[in-house]
Amino acid sequence: MLASDLKNDTVLADSIDRLVSAYRPGYALERPFYLDPAIFERDMERVFFRHWHCLAHESVIPDPGDFEVFKLGSEAVILTRGADGGVHALLNLCRHRGAEVCTREKGNAKAFVCPYHAWTYGNDGALKAARLMPKDFDRQAHGLKKAHVRVVEGLVFISFAKEPLDFSEVEALLHATCGQYGWANAKVAHRQSYAIDANWKLAVENYVECYHCGPAHPEYSETHALEQPLHLIEELNAAMEARTCALGIEIGSGNHWQSSAGGKETIHAFRYALYDGVKTGSKDGQPLSTLMGRFTDFDGGVTSIHLGGTSFLVCYADHGMIYRFIPKTVDTCEMELIWLVDGKAEAGVDYDFEKLTWLWRVTTDEDKAIIEHTARGVRSHFYEPGPIAPMEQNELRYINWYLEEISRP
Repeated sequence: MLASDLKNDTVLADSIDRLVSAYRPGYALERPFYLDPAIFERDMERVFFRHWHCLAHESVIPDPGDFEVFKLGSEAVILTRGADGGVHALLNLCRHRGAEVCTREKGNAKAFVCPYHAWTYGNDGALKAARLMPKDFDRQAHGLKKAHVRVVEGLVFISFAKEPLDFSEVEALLHATCGQYGWANAKVAHRQSYAIDANWKLAVENYVECYHCGPAHPEYSETHALEQPLHLIEELNAAMEARTCALGIEIGSGNHWQSSAGGKETIHAFRYALYDGVKTGSKDGQPLSTLMGRFTDFDGGVTSIHLGGTSFLVCYADHGMIYRFIPKTVDTCEMELIWLVDGKAEAGVDYDFEKLTWLWRVTTDEDKAIIEHTARGVRSHFYEPGPIAPMEQNELRYINWYLEEISRP
């Protein structure tokens, strides 16, 4: 590195660190955090490549040889099911010249053949053949690079970190939450992606707070009590917990929202009530599909899980939701929604597609519009951060966590 490059990098780092130090507690982030390409690069380095991400439900690759390619930022990951049933996350770049070895979005394959020079890899990433290479060429040292993988309650998580954050607290809490809802035996009913013209943090900040739910999501607010301040729904929440206990079910909750300084992944699971008479997250509050997991009746509750900074889960008694936030560029991102139902549920028999997906399609269409309205406003030179409202406590927590993450090399 040239001395001039080192000096420029130092000045750049100092300017970001000064912005972090100048943050006004209790307020939104300053404009550069959503617009500066250098900050976006630091986001990717210190948040995205440091933490675990929910990639999919393993039911998308049910059989040996099944694969699907997922794009996350500048990276492409081939999620595969090996011959032994194991799940692998292979980076889609040949170890010879870096060409993409898999050119299809999904399918079934015993091997991946690079279209450039025909190096051939097994679906576990091992290099099987490298044509016309010397006899002393070490194939074992040139398998596809891999991301770390954990499969918990049917959910596939990956980490790009060289040494991934400890996942034990996350795993325990997922067993205590998603495990009660039977997610290990679930299947994907539908997936839908939304391209968002906004920095990824604006999308996540919007998701984690419900201050906007009343004015922006009238459909959601008709059935979900979270649209009110927590102190006003304590009785509803207590009644919900009593119904859950009466079913003989104990669903875990816990706040392990922590920085990566201690070497552990962050997770927070909490529960809240639906309004009286509402059974699930549907247009009319009535059931959408067959009951899942340990549930023999509806408890009128929701379990919400925030995990690792980009992954969010929502559990109802008869279906589930996975929210994935994927940074693309400094001013674009993607949200993917995944609807889960019981693995034995049949479309058109046990659930109706339109009814199952209605609420979160409507809500996410509204969110996309809100986030992009905000992004256009933040681009104004006259934008200045406003105070975080009491109902935005999770957003404030997220902002403080984010600032600590990007402050740590």
